[in-house]
Amino acid sequence: MATPPTTPSPTATARRYVILDASRGFALLGICLANYGEFSLYTFLPDAVTAAMPSAATDRVARFFQYFLVDGKFYTIFSLLFGIGFSIILGNAAARGTDGLRVFRRRMAFLLLIGLCHLLLLWAGDILILYAFVGFFLPLFLRVSGRALLVTAAALLLLPVAMDCAVEAFGWNLSAPVIAATRYLHGQAGITEANFPVWLVESQSYADVLRFNLAGAFIRMQEFIDGHRAFKVLALFLLGLWIGRKRIFATLDAWRSPLRRVRLYGFVWGVPLSALYAWSAMSHQPWGLPAHSLLYALSVVPMALAYMATIALWYERHPSARVFALLAAPGRLALTNYVGQSVIGMIVFYGIGFALGATMGIAQVEVVALGVFLFQVVFSLLWTCGFRYGPLEWVWRMLIYGKWLTPRESKE
Repeated sequence: MATPPTTPSPTATARRYVILDASRGFALLGICLANYGEFSLYTFLPDAVTAAMPSAATDRVARFFQYFLVDGKFYTIFSLLFGIGFSIILGNAAARGTDGLRVFRRRMAFLLLIGLCHLLLLWAGDILILYAFVGFFLPLFLRVSGRALLVTAAALLLLPVAMDCAVEAFGWNLSAPVIAATRYLHGQAGITEANFPVWLVESQSYADVLRFNLAGAFIRMQEFIDGHRAFKVLALFLLGLWIGRKRIFATLDAWRSPLRRVRLYGFVWGVPLSALYAWSAMSHQPWGLPAHSLLYALSVVPMALAYMATIALWYERHPSARVFALLAAPGRLALTNYVGQSVIGMIVFYGIGFALGATMGIAQVEVVALGVFLFQVVFSLLWTCGFRYGPLEWVWRMLIYGKWLTPRESKE
């Protein structure tokens, strides 16, 4: 009998599930649509400036639908897929007789490093650092029952609402030290409320971008703290872990009826609440922070689950549909494409590139974002014709396994 391997090693031909890659590609589209509002600096413009744009009327409609259909939904899908991926990693490792947790912890450690580089060198809106940090807590739930996973996930999703109630009731400012650090670093870089965000568009030095990102890293930390994002992300990881345990992605036909119910109730519940959330966001939270936070919690997850159920049911009936191949290609290169969106955003919107930031309405920005994603679809299709992994995926895997790996597709 052969001795099982004791050191982590990638499989020669890892099985991929098209539905997961397609869902990941769909999430990348939504993330691009969501992030480019900030990358273009439109989100940071004063209301008086956006109202004076020629496209103001169209932008208001586009902004509403961005809050309604996009905001929060796609990072939710990405987070769920992360939890599913965790279960797959452990399952594959168990089948090979290797230590899946060791592999996973190395993945998180190097993902944290990649996220830090992304945050400081490219864009201060990075999410990878948070994913890696929260990911380290996932092994604590390995032996938790499925029911307990769902209950814990629900509690974690509602915890931020309770925390926002406490913040408003007691006047707490949990991120005060981070805000102070941000102001200091902005001051050192010469960034003021009067020249931000135009400062970034007018600056033509990459060194200025680095200074901006250093201060932006603290802004991002403030967003994580004030938004209680770690609790939300962990909740979604746990829900994804539950889905992975049930292997719903591999047995869609057996889950057809439950998926139909998820689609129905997700849209019935999510659509009106998402519309209220969008109105609240557009109206600067007229019912207060706790109410806005509750609307977010109760609308985002149902809509995201409805999106995923819709894709799964469509795939279950039409697995050879061309759209799934088109979405799966960028989904296979998710890390490369996520970071690539930041590189393209810098080139398009910052002063070191075409300096189009703060000049476009949100409707135009979304057209640009769609164009960027379509470019990534073409790039991914061409890349996957000859390579198994994307450029960053390849580097990440070599770091994880500590050995040279060829990125070329095996022809076994």
